[in-house]
Amino acid sequence: MKLRIRDNSIRLRLTRGEVDSFHADGLVKARTEFPDGREFGYELESNPATVQPDASFSDRVITVRVPEAMALAWASTEQVSMQGEQFLDDGGKLTILVEKDFTCLTEREGEDESDMFPNPQAVSGKG
Repeated sequence: MKLRIRDNSIRLRLTRGEVDSFHADGLVKARTEFPDGREFGYELESNPATVQPDASFSDRVITVRVPEAMALAWASTEQVSMQGEQFLDDGGKLTILVEKDFTCLTEREGEDESDMFPNPQAVSGKG
């Protein structure tokens, strides 16, 4: 699972295997380890009590929660993304986006794309 944070936006991108795991278990976790023994984690959770996508940060872990029905529809269809906005205490908002990770249109050296979704914009080569 890839995590992208930019200002007040969080974007998670999942491979086919991660989407399958999320569909089966309702949870996908990832972590980054640092030399001092600390870890930073991020996770995607399906939750029946969640009304709209939301995010929290606690104990060095970002948790993105999505409604169970939304998660099921996304994981079991061709739907590409789930998105939402969460209002902040200061009146701002946090944008949340969860996407299926597609192969790149141009090959990248050292990039393993074997578990990514086929890119719908890729030219099939058929005439």
